[in-house]
Amino acid sequence: MTEIAFHFNAPDKLAYACRFARKAQRAGARLVILAPRPVLTELDRMLWSFSPQDFVAHCFADADEDQIAATPVVLASELHQAPHHEVLLNLDSQVPAGFERFLRLIEVVSSVDEQDRGDARLRWKQYASRGYAIARHDLVLKGG
Repeated sequence: MTEIAFHFNAPDKLAYACRFARKAQRAGARLVILAPRPVLTELDRMLWSFSPQDFVAHCFADADEDQIAATPVVLASELHQAPHHEVLLNLDSQVPAGFERFLRLIEVVSSVDEQDRGDARLRWKQYASRGYAIARHDLVLKGG
């Protein structure tokens, strides 16, 4: 069964996604980041300039097969594009159809956007109603 965790109180969801992608890459994990295309375009830009010391190797899900095979972080606007099913970072407002194929699902929740927080509550309820145990990580308590 998919392990689900909600990471609450992110002041900047995209900056948090960059840090999470860097951490996943360092751990040798393969990550799919799911979001609408405009969000992914901004995230792509941020990943290129995120840290002068660290390069987070990433590509879009519609890249060629060789590039996807060599890249630990894949940006996808639709889950059926996912080339693997290890870790999914959901930046979309809905429960992703097919999330249960992944080993782990991470939901990131804003500390400042009330609409995002409300959407996250609905996703939490949907996962819980399907019998998933949900881990809660408060980013304020963890310092970021």
